Amino acid sequence: MQLEYGLSKLKIKFSGRMEGYNSAILRKDITAGIIVGIVAIPLSLAFAIASGVKPEYGIYTSVIAGLIVALFGGSRVQIAGPTGAFVPILLSIVLLYGYENLLIATFLSGIILLLMGITKLGVLIKFIPRPVTVGFTSGIAVIIFAGKLIPF
Repeated sequence: MQLEYGLSKLKIKFSGRMEGYNSAILRKDITAGIIVGIVAIPLSLAFAIASGVKPEYGIYTSVIAGLIVALFGGSRVQIAGPTGAFVPILLSIVLLYGYENLLIATFLSGIILLLMGITKLGVLIKFIPRPVTVGFTSGIAVIIFAGKLIPF
């Protein structure tokens, strides 16, 4: 397996994505977009509040992420939305370092993800055992649940 490095090697394929696209598919895409928005926007607001930032940051993030996925996603039928896995991480960054450093951390993590995509390091995910992934997700659920017990 040969890895290609550098931005000059990055190839974004837009050709073929719109083949066979017509008004009927556009109507279905608009309907799907509205439904995803109905779910994603309130969820983004809730995750923003749970992360300790202003609710409007959740809306900004939801809109920007949706546009990025629509333009650069790997599939015409891909759906992206907010995830609760980041709430404890974002909250701890906001509490320890403030909003400004949350922005820096987010920007740097985006650069790391971009570099991982360019170098095709995503294939390494197959070496993470399923129990580790399930345990990570369960641990985050317990942290979120425990954090909501006191307000309840």
